[in-house]
Amino acid sequence: MTNIVLDIQNLHVMRDGKKILDGLNLSITEGSLDAIMGPNGSGKSTLSYVIAGHPNYQVTQGTISYLGQNLLNMSVDERARAGIFLGFQYPIEIPGVSISHFLRLIYNSRSRQLGEKEVDSFTFLKKLKELRLQLGISEDMMSRSLNAGFSGGEKKKLEMLQMVLLRPTIAILDEADSGLDIDALKIVASTINQQRQQSKSIVLITHYKRLLTYTVPDKIHIMSKGKIVKTGNQDLALQLEEKGYDKVIKAPIAGSV
Repeated sequence: MTNIVLDIQNLHVMRDGKKILDGLNLSITEGSLDAIMGPNGSGKSTLSYVIAGHPNYQVTQGTISYLGQNLLNMSVDERARAGIFLGFQYPIEIPGVSISHFLRLIYNSRSRQLGEKEVDSFTFLKKLKELRLQLGISEDMMSRSLNAGFSGGEKKKLEMLQMVLLRPTIAILDEADSGLDIDALKIVASTINQQRQQSKSIVLITHYKRLLTYTVPDKIHIMSKGKIVKTGNQDLALQLEEKGYDKVIKAPIAGSV
């Protein structure tokens, strides 16, 4: 039997008095790759923020279960330590925070949660070198401040590096393909596929099918007006590209579930 990592039932969410999610249901299983697509304003990013525990979003109804636990009772840092990773659409810049020190800090924090020993600087830098070379990240970037002055592609690569170091149980990646050229896109896709092979669950939030060409999700979910209205396979992304959201949302889709 496939284990359910994240189970969302009848989720209603508001922000600043405005309803954003309206009875959303979604289950993510162990090792699955799920893509969430939808027009602007459908609630895709809101869903990711609620899972991560953003305090500005109010859950008014519904449940979120993570590995059998009530996720809504967990603080933001508890969720992160428990293996939930959020890749931001627009990663923020944090001047003065050294990337290499930050990465070692989060790696050891996750190691403690997993019951593993912390690593010293030498051991970590050796591991870091191997991973950053796989991602095409230069050594000089490690001495810079976190995301400060980075291009969109550099920020996304750095987030992939953080994901690998944190070894999450589930990663929610919001617009992971934003700002990437074709070479960077392939690197990001390869990293996602490697995580999937290690039985990590991945949720990709995206507008376009180009990342899905290299990752091939198990399921594609379409969001509209705060809920998931259709679920299907890779063909669903092709239909979206060809016909647009309006026509696909309204039409019955062969093979959808």
